[in-house]
Amino acid sequence: MSEKKTPVSAAAEKVVEKVREAVRPGNEIPGAPGPEAAPVEEPTEGREPLPPKHDQRGPDTYGPTGQPTGAGQGRMAQDGAYLTTAQGARLYDTDHSLKAGPRGPALLQDHHLREKITHFDHERIPERVVHARGAAAHGVFRSYGVAAGVTKAAFLTEGVETPVFVRFSTVLGSRGSADSVRDTRGFATKFYTDEGVFDLVGNNIPVFFIQDAIKFPDVIHAGKPHPDREIPQAQSAHDTFWDFVTLHTEATHHTLWNMSDRGIPRSYRMMEGFGVHTFRLVNGEGATTLVKFHWKPKLGVHSLVWEEAQIAAGVDPDFHRRDLADAIEAGAFPQWELGVQTFPDTEDQMFEGIDLLDPTKIVPEELAPVRPIGLMTLNANPSNFFAETEQVAFHVGHLVPGIDVTNDPLLQGRLFSYLDTQISRLGGPNFGQLPINRTHAPVNDMLRDGMHQTAVHRGVAPYRPNSLDGGCPFLAGADTGAYIEVPVEVPAARKVRDAAASFDDHFSQARLFWLSMSPTEREHIVDAYTFELGKCWETAVKERGLKVLANIDPSLCTQVAAGLGLPAPAATVPLAAVEPSPALSQLGEDWPVDGRIIGLVTDGAKDLDSVREMRRAVLDAGMVPLVVAPAGGSLDPDGDPVTVQRTFLTARSIEFDAILLAGAPAPAADAYGARDAKADDGAAAATGVDPRLLLMVTEAYRHGKALGAWGEGAGVLEAVGLSGDSAGVVVGERAAAVLQDVTGLLAGHRAWGRFTPAV
Repeated sequence: MSEKKTPVSAAAEKVVEKVREAVRPGNEIPGAPGPEAAPVEEPTEGREPLPPKHDQRGPDTYGPTGQPTGAGQGRMAQDGAYLTTAQGARLYDTDHSLKAGPRGPALLQDHHLREKITHFDHERIPERVVHARGAAAHGVFRSYGVAAGVTKAAFLTEGVETPVFVRFSTVLGSRGSADSVRDTRGFATKFYTDEGVFDLVGNNIPVFFIQDAIKFPDVIHAGKPHPDREIPQAQSAHDTFWDFVTLHTEATHHTLWNMSDRGIPRSYRMMEGFGVHTFRLVNGEGATTLVKFHWKPKLGVHSLVWEEAQIAAGVDPDFHRRDLADAIEAGAFPQWELGVQTFPDTEDQMFEGIDLLDPTKIVPEELAPVRPIGLMTLNANPSNFFAETEQVAFHVGHLVPGIDVTNDPLLQGRLFSYLDTQISRLGGPNFGQLPINRTHAPVNDMLRDGMHQTAVHRGVAPYRPNSLDGGCPFLAGADTGAYIEVPVEVPAARKVRDAAASFDDHFSQARLFWLSMSPTEREHIVDAYTFELGKCWETAVKERGLKVLANIDPSLCTQVAAGLGLPAPAATVPLAAVEPSPALSQLGEDWPVDGRIIGLVTDGAKDLDSVREMRRAVLDAGMVPLVVAPAGGSLDPDGDPVTVQRTFLTARSIEFDAILLAGAPAPAADAYGARDAKADDGAAAATGVDPRLLLMVTEAYRHGKALGAWGEGAGVLEAVGLSGDSAGVVVGERAAAVLQDVTGLLAGHRAWGRFTPAV
């Protein structure tokens, strides 16, 4: 069963709606920086700190040993009306250092200067080597209870609600890189269960570049910027990456996914997640089942087109993190169903000829349907990026009773690497005591001291056995919730550096993925390979890349070779005979339109009545309208005012899922090339429409987005050569009817019928 047909229980939907109603904002357009409107003049009268915005919350208030404190979240935030030192002493001035006279040297005794500057000098911690660029949110996971037969994990019993914190990320870029680059995305979920923390640390691609963790430094070093020039940033379109993956052909399957639309998701809200590895579940009777974890987005899987991604990287590098935060603030809470593919736990750990321990392989959903086991809803933004999003520490070894690991060699290495990484980044072994990482289960670990120890341990006997502390802590048994590893038989074997023969197939599943794509998706893959290999300097790397593609599909190889101006080689291995998996395609279904961004273009005068009507209708449909006008401010301020969110100077097509044209605005006062290069003076003279709007509409059309117009707005479409007969374009007399048709187009994500594939 694919994500396109997974049901959500009525009870789960009611829970989500209840949460959504509880925090639905009064301000319908997200993006306000604070909970209150800012005054023009600086406030000077003392008051307590403002509360967080309605969409924000911090970590739950548990102590470092997992005990609920009962304190409000404000107890973990800055408090008091007056500026103080870190020790709480109030300050009368923070603009001037203590000096020997107004023009004299600064004095060493200035404790406030030293504290303030020292803390500033140490604000940054080492960024993650991978997944440095991220965004996160709080939420809740509600179990359907259907997994109870295969696992004794308590948070997967029926109706149990578990707090979660989810971090999405790119892999290759630094913290300051752009969101919309072509890259694998991280999808890491921390479940704060009653039995301890469970971390499901996965990606938006179900396979990985390598089969053994010992090669992880190699693939990341190859993908990172070249070490001599530190370029290019946050991308794989360069020689070292392609040198590695074309020599190391086990990377072929993952690379093909990355060159597909999966490498440039529309948003984190429309992105699948995968546990990548095969895990082992154990139920209350001790029976075991092998599983793969899947996150299925309720909004469907959707991606950017490549030009759109490139524009977004320059116009809005924060494209994905802004989308996630704004959707939550607007009450359009992102949702995913957690599902599992289950397999018999056989001695060979194979299923339908597929090695379940090979992280470069999938099991097609047609062979093993994905069974939904729970619903996750993200309903609150972090209140502090550093304390939560940056300091959250995931580890695949954070497991709970009922979930165990397998001998996947990539997973085995991650069990060491993640713990080691957190100790390095967060200054020592006590990273689990940071508020965002604290377990909600009681802790009595006998671990002591170390950097950043915030627990105040009692007792005199941090060892076992002891009598001085009354024998406490005691060992638990299976009947008292102990985590007990599954007693798997380890076969007698020679100590070797090797892999199973079943790991040697590097091309059949890549061919499966290619054949499962729609014609439009294949075109995008051809374009991606041509672009990426075309950015390589070494001809040998390009030629080697073509040899890899020849072993996937001759048509793919021929099309890319033509773009590179090189001959297409023949395959060096027999082409695999595989059945396509329709579940792998992103296209062809209808999806909810919750949280879609609608650009509502007005001339600022004649069309305001229909703009007001459409603004309300868009909000009522669960989408977000952004009014776009020639200038900012408020339209008709003396009547029923309409707030302008974007102008032709500040707007770009990439932030809208659809554009509605209520009018045909004449060139604004700033519509000339010397001020705004997007303003084509010739186009303005020829059409009488602001040229930036014409650019916005043509870009949106080129990117397959829905367009709608009524009244004078139809003139904008005519100015760029479009009409109601154009694919994905709606022109009508009534604004409401136009919106209805555009909403129907949005359900299919894009108007792919505009384009004629050649592949």
